[in-house]
Amino acid sequence: MNYIDLPEIISASGVVRLPGSKSLSNRFLLLAALADGTTEIRGLLESDDTARMLDALNALGVHVESLGEHAYRVVGCAGRFPNRRAELFVGNAGTAFRSLTAVLALTGGDYVLTGVARMHERPIGDLVDALRQLGADISCLGNEGFPPLGIRPGSVRGGIVRVRGSVSSQFLSGLLLAAPLAGCEITIEVVGELISKPYVDITLATMARFGVLVERDGWQRFTVTGGNVYRSPGALSVEADASSASYFLALGAIAGGPVRVEGVGSESVQGDVRFADALRAMGAEVAAGPDWIETRSPSGGLNGIEIDCNSIPDAAMTLATTALFAHGATTLRGIASWRVKETDRIAAMASELRKLGAQVDEGDDFLRITPPAVEALVSPSHGIDTYDDHRIAMCFSLATKAVPLRINDPGCVAKTFPDYFERLARVAEQVPVIAIDGPSASGKGTIAARVAAALGWHYLDSGALYRLTALAARRAGIAWTDEGGVAAVAAELDVVFGENSTRLAGEEVGDAIRHEDISVGASQVAALPSVRAALLFRQRIFRRAPGLVADGRDMGSVVFPDAQTKVFLTASVQVRAERRYKQLMEKGIPASILPLLQDLRERDERDSQRSVAPLRQNEDARLLDTSNLTIAETVDQVLAWSREPS
Repeated sequence: MNYIDLPEIISASGVVRLPGSKSLSNRFLLLAALADGTTEIRGLLESDDTARMLDALNALGVHVESLGEHAYRVVGCAGRFPNRRAELFVGNAGTAFRSLTAVLALTGGDYVLTGVARMHERPIGDLVDALRQLGADISCLGNEGFPPLGIRPGSVRGGIVRVRGSVSSQFLSGLLLAAPLAGCEITIEVVGELISKPYVDITLATMARFGVLVERDGWQRFTVTGGNVYRSPGALSVEADASSASYFLALGAIAGGPVRVEGVGSESVQGDVRFADALRAMGAEVAAGPDWIETRSPSGGLNGIEIDCNSIPDAAMTLATTALFAHGATTLRGIASWRVKETDRIAAMASELRKLGAQVDEGDDFLRITPPAVEALVSPSHGIDTYDDHRIAMCFSLATKAVPLRINDPGCVAKTFPDYFERLARVAEQVPVIAIDGPSASGKGTIAARVAAALGWHYLDSGALYRLTALAARRAGIAWTDEGGVAAVAAELDVVFGENSTRLAGEEVGDAIRHEDISVGASQVAALPSVRAALLFRQRIFRRAPGLVADGRDMGSVVFPDAQTKVFLTASVQVRAERRYKQLMEKGIPASILPLLQDLRERDERDSQRSVAPLRQNEDARLLDTSNLTIAETVDQVLAWSREPS
């Protein structure tokens, strides 16, 4: 499985320039294609969702030219697509699928719209029914009320059309965007409560930019008069994405700050800027200008709130993980639309929040999160599942303020924010690591433990995990060459490290794992790819504030490649054999120099030649030969290197 391991964050501060708004990008593209004239769109979001819209417009014969630097030139077709027959694949891009459905149904032509499997599970029956009221010839090619869809030329007529507003505002937006193409007056009446009203505001504002004004009576009745046509405004700039801003604003609120997002602010047309108001209600310090918003953590910490999220349905997801850092429960209401998004977001968020240790209650349109104490949050061993949902991946990255996390399928963020994790790392101060690698008996463990003690940091003896795996496998009757069996044991190790203590399933095994036969077993199981994969995240979990000193054979190359200080500790094989002999004799374990010398030579050869994470000095690691150094001298040198600016 593809994943990304995120370290714990100590604090966060800085400035983030956000990518363009998905909602605005796809609306601008579609109306530029339908308009009379040529439109230049600047700051367009480049993501999976906009890529699907661009693919669809290309298939429809619209000329779209990339100008570089997120700018595009679109030659409008004046309301009639050149290609009257096409099959369009729209992935899981809901904004693209629903708006294209309405537009194609009212412009005439033979079209088929398909998407990924999840898109075919997302209801579209309310939009289909409304379009049929206008005379559109549209059919569901699978289950009635769901994509894929077939569209044929119909006898479009004006009049009053009714659509439910409680499932998705995208149905109303699609009808509004398509209405001017009918050539006659159309009045849309919303049945029931309209959700996500700010997204309808975006639709109305975008239509106005292209010369079409909509008459409306509150949120229940919208009229587009006949004779309206879209006309190019010439050039447009896409506002930054307010939904994407929510992750960084929340980070500032929980991790110190200040964190400033640029591209959205008090003058934004996007409703998700109101997320800042929700943070303010939780106690966060919030400041804003026309095109920026900035947040800081409050001195007393955040407080849980109860909030109606109807106006911020996407950004509200970020409140669910922000709630992990609040005093008391947080209740999110008005989120029924989450059920029909990229996944059932209510169920998915509840499931993943529980993995972290939160108590979660869920209903048809609410989520209540009662967090444990921050120090009681846990890192689930199998990671956070993202359900092919970009917002779940980004939301849960915030939990790294408390614990390291593995995010499964992180590539799903490409839907709206392809470089999200890189942007996150730029404003987050991550827990520092000193990685000390080297051959067996080079003194890594002794030096690393003393460096950690001097700094007051955590210590990881990675070799002990492989020794523990070898011991546990032996006790389970599993051969060290049985890769699958040993990997299963490694994945379920119950290990607790303490000062001068190593416990396996509650039993003290510090001496048992130091026997030479277990050392041989550790070297053997460490060469098994599946075992190394099983132990990788378990090792990374030790990276906790204020810092970690880790020793092993691949700490700086594989486990912590971003370590601030990397040391390759070594000594001559003769010196190492003598050290090992002295260590064993002090523990009352019989030993002989010559066998130890031969064993170390064989182990060095085996460790340096293995196919997975072979033992060798990294280019960015400092070599420290301790053959003629005392322990104190070696510790002082590592500490001196760690204090140098990175």
